[in-house]
Amino acid sequence: MGDTNAERRPAGELEAAVLAALWAAGTPLTPVRMQDALGGTLARTTVTTILSRLYDKGTVDRIRSGRGFAYLPIEDASGLTARRMHAELEKTRDRGAVLTRFVSRLSDEDEQLLRALLEGDAP
Repeated sequence: MGDTNAERRPAGELEAAVLAALWAAGTPLTPVRMQDALGGTLARTTVTTILSRLYDKGTVDRIRSGRGFAYLPIEDASGLTARRMHAELEKTRDRGAVLTRFVSRLSDEDEQLLRALLEGDAP
């Protein structure tokens, strides 16, 4: 096989591309339609595997479409990011330390936005 490390994509890149295509489509996509949306360069089996993994992770849902499935995102990009942040926070024993480091690395603008959100004065 001609697969070398130089040819490999970074972890999560294909999943991110699939999610971006689902969000852009705005409608459930079958693996064949997803393959087309991604430029047709990936094998259908690869696309099906990625969609199945996203389904197993609870990131996408699926509905029956003929003999197979069509897939749709569970939430938008912001919702997915928030869910991932919550999941990471749940993994730690010292939530205070994690939140302190997170907040300390915010830009001034993001810190002001976070303060406004916490005070109920969100834009």
